[in-house]
Amino acid sequence: MEEFLKKKAINQWKLFWLISGPISVVMIIAMVGADLSSGSGVSPMIQLSVRCAVPLLYITFAASAIQTLFPGPFGRWILRNRKYLGLTFAAAMAWQGFFILWMVIIYSDYYINEVYVMRDAIEGVTGYIFLIAMVLTSFQPGRKLLGPKKWRLLHLSGIYFLWAYAFSVYWWALFYYSNPLPIDYIFYWTGFLAWSFRAAAWNKKRRKKAEKSGSSGGAQPVLQLLGVAVAAFGMLVATFGTTWRMTAQEFLYGYSFTRVPELFLPYWPFEPYLPLLVIALGAAMLTKARA
Repeated sequence: MEEFLKKKAINQWKLFWLISGPISVVMIIAMVGADLSSGSGVSPMIQLSVRCAVPLLYITFAASAIQTLFPGPFGRWILRNRKYLGLTFAAAMAWQGFFILWMVIIYSDYYINEVYVMRDAIEGVTGYIFLIAMVLTSFQPGRKLLGPKKWRLLHLSGIYFLWAYAFSVYWWALFYYSNPLPIDYIFYWTGFLAWSFRAAAWNKKRRKKAEKSGSSGGAQPVLQLLGVAVAAFGMLVATFGTTWRMTAQEFLYGYSFTRVPELFLPYWPFEPYLPLLVIALGAAMLTKARA
């Protein structure tokens, strides 16, 4: 398998064209068969471009974690091509940007009356700012201009913001709207899995650091049991969002001091991520118990 993954046809720029080329073909074919004479006709093209892009985002997001948790040739291949997978995601998102501009410029009435929400627009624009900055600094001149620390901060913040955007879209699709599609379930749980890989990799690195420093002590069974219980509860909360969404909204919305963030702050008040915080707390307790 390692020899196969080293083939030039599936590495670096050839991998970029191997993925982005078919995506562009799919988009062009879909345009030919679509009715683009109205805003409602352009909207499905936006959805299609996102569905082509999201898997690439999740793979890029989880790349280093996969190698940490499952070291081997596949993990090394993903890390080796993380930059190009990210650029392929950016190419797919360029299609989305194209169709969004099409809707905003040509069918502005439809966009304003049917689509526009201030906070959603801020989230989308911020996401594109991150994406463009990450693309420009993926090459040596931009990376050198930014410097190692700022480069890492930009790409870490950007990849988390973009993942959070995609994950929240499919959380709302499942637990707010009444007719989720099978693909909504797939993208929600694969986004959850990508985050879980990163959380597990962080905990693994933390345990190894404690072992190397000699600060690890005996296991604490009570804390371990409590950590498992908290993480399991978080999984339940992540699975059954419809059972607590309305209660959470009643508690989190409607205060005078939340009016501004409700209008302008991306992801506020972070309902999709509340289960993840519970799971992270359980995982941290497990790590503490083992160290």
